Order: sequence, then structure tokens, then C-alpha cells
Amino acid sequence: MTASRRQLLHGLAALPALGAAGPAPPKGFVTVLDGRLSLDGKPYRFVGANLWYGAWLGSDGPSGDRARLARELDRLKALGVTNLRVLGAGERSPAKAAVAPTVQETPGVYDEALLRGLDTLLAELALRDMKAVIYLNNFWDWSGGMPAYLNWAGDGPWFQAGDPNHPWPEYADYSARFYGDAKANTLFRRYLRALVGRRNSVTGKAYRDDPTIMAWQLANEPRPGGSEAFGLANLPTYYRWIADTSAIIKTLDPRHLVCTGSEGAVGCLEREACVVEAHRPATIDYVTLHVWPNNWGWIDARNQPKTYAAGEARCRDYVSRHIALAKALNKPLIIEEFGLARDGRAFAPGSATTDKDRFYRAVYDLAVADMRAGGPVAGTNFWAWNGEGRAQHRDAWFAEGDRAFTGDPPQEEQGLYGVFDTDASTLAVIRAHADAVRALV
Repeated sequence: MTASRRQLLHGLAALPALGAAGPAPPKGFVTVLDGRLSLDGKPYRFVGANLWYGAWLGSDGPSGDRARLARELDRLKALGVTNLRVLGAGERSPAKAAVAPTVQETPGVYDEALLRGLDTLLAELALRDMKAVIYLNNFWDWSGGMPAYLNWAGDGPWFQAGDPNHPWPEYADYSARFYGDAKANTLFRRYLRALVGRRNSVTGKAYRDDPTIMAWQLANEPRPGGSEAFGLANLPTYYRWIADTSAIIKTLDPRHLVCTGSEGAVGCLEREACVVEAHRPATIDYVTLHVWPNNWGWIDARNQPKTYAAGEARCRDYVSRHIALAKALNKPLIIEEFGLARDGRAFAPGSATTDKDRFYRAVYDLAVADMRAGGPVAGTNFWAWNGEGRAQHRDAWFAEGDRAFTGDPPQEEQGLYGVFDTDASTLAVIRAHADAVRALV
């Protein structure tokens, strides 16, 4: 541990403890008690998955397939998965590979079929005693997200992630301009208020009164920027956006948890102090963490056997360091995204998953060890559930009009990271982990 990290953790230890005694929460709502997640007076620990497209399947519009939604939820429940992280927004993106249809084709005009799809998803989860974390925005343009709001606000010129004419970190710096753009945030907050204040058309229950929702999430992987120069200058605006947006949600809905959706230090200019400040507000209930060794260059997807061991060691250290930060903040920690490419960077069902399975076991082992020790880790959500979804094209890329959604979003090949319903060895790893979590007292 470096001297700077010791100073940081020492300073955090002096923070006042959270989770003070108060009125008993309503039955069925996940809460925070003494820095841990709690449900009806007992520790809440879960095995989860990412299913961004749940509302799309639940829709009664052209994207919908409610029979498939029911099948997928039954499969996940049988695996021991009880918590799903889902996309609750979507804005028309000019990006070549992006979600369609979207909740907002134009600002302030909402696709009720997709919103009814989210209603249906929540109703189906309730029938299976499962919880949802709903993210309200996206740093990446595959669902529109922050760049779409900037485009609508006239804060341009717009360009998509991966544009060779705008090499990294230009995209990240562009997307992060969102936090300080008042017009873009006015558009976003209008939608936020509409969704958080929604009444479920299937159950008749107001979202704020529905214990099926575990948490509202500000955005998928919000970052203060990409370059150090822009990101450091943007940090005060980034922190203010987190504090202000989470406060709005808590005012609208004081019963549900609120979280950031942050990746951790990698998404925070490689600074643990940034992670701390982003999760410091009392309106942020728990710490989030994502682990992406292929995307971060820690494991080479095209040479995984030779690069795996060193990359896994870096991942273990990364998780351990964030466990320490969560302890010092006295807040729970969720490892809400993690993934690794299939062997040989293949996409097809039936292709080998030796390294992927090994990586899942490593993350799960860290999570269970911390749970057993009474630490802050409360759950994991692997990325992501493909289920019976399959790529529709020879190159495995998503195209507008496709309806066989997979957990791999349109920004990447369909099958790159997701778990298919036929991935027997990976399913066995998930099932074994669920058994281990269930066995904890």
C-alpha cells in the first residue's frame, strides 16, 4: 500500500458511520444498514446478471417478445440469479450501431410501448421474487445516452465512439461535457422525473412504491472525462452532477437506493480519490465496480492463454482495493459488471469458454470470500445474459431492425462477452456460485 493510499483510507475512516437507526423500512425494500445491504432485517446478498434489453422484450411494440422474456427470467431464476441490472432509458443515437427503437426518438416524446415493456419486466420479476437495478442514462452512445442529449442540446459537433477521425480519448472528453451542459441536463431530468414518477400499467403500483426495484442508477459508466487535462478540470462538475442528480431522485423517491454506475478507478482517471468523492454523498447508497480486463488491456483477447495469469492478478488487486475503499466509506459494494471474451475471441454459441469460466470463478471467489468475512460485497452481476438470443448476421454485428437481442450491446459483436443458454460450463460456474451465496448464513 502506498503512502497516498494509507492517507486516503485513514481519512475515510474518520467519516461518520452510515445506516443509523431510524424508522423500519417498508417490507421488501432493499436498504443499507451499518454499511451492508439489508432486506427485511437480514443481510441481502445476491447473484445477478445484466439484461439491458429486458424492457425491449417486455414491450407490446415491434421489439417485444414477452414469451421469450418469461423463458429468460425462468432460466435465470433456475440458475440462482435473483437480481438484474437493466436499461431504463434510450435516446435516438446517430451512431451506426445503436439500440432501436428507443424510449425517446425525439426529446420529451416517449415510446409508451417500451415503457410498458419496463412495466411488464418489473411485474414478471416480482412474480419470481427478483430485484432490478435500473440505469437512467449512458456514457456510451449505443443507447443514445449523454452524447444524444448533447446532440439534442446543440453542443457539438457530435461524433460516435470509435470514430478513427476522433481517436481516444476524444470521445470520452466529448461525452463528459454532458455534466456541465444545462440544456442537456434539463432534457435528461425531464425524463428522469417522468420515469421515477411513473405508475406501472400492469400492476397499478407507483414505481416509488415497488420493492421489486432495488435501486436507481444515475448512468452506465459515467466518467469525468478521458484525457487527464479535461478530466481533472471537469471533476468538480462531475461530482456536482452526481450529488445533484442523486438528490433529485431521493426527493422523488426516498424509499429506493441510488447508485452511480461507476466502473471504479479505471473510469475515474485512475484515481481512487475520485472514486471516493463520487460515492461520498449521502444520497449515494453504495459503491459500484466494473472489471473489464480485455477492454483495459490487462488480458489480450487474441492471446488470452499467455496473458491471462498476469491480467487476473491485476483484476484481483483492483477488486481488493475497491473493497478497502467501500469499507472505509462504510458503504456496500456491488461488482455489477465483469466479463471476458470467449476463447480465441469467438462469438458463436458452443465456442470454448475456458478463460471466461476461469475469470468468472476468480471474481466469484473474491466476492464470496468477502461476504463470508462480513465485508461490504453484497452481490455480483455478470455481463451479460444472451440466453436464447443469437447474432443475426455473419459478421455478428447488430443492425437496426434486429429483434434477437443479446446481452452484448450494439457497440460490440453479438456473443463477444455474453452468456448463451447453451454455455454449459459457464452456467455451471454461475450455478455453483449461487449455491455458495445461498449457503451463507
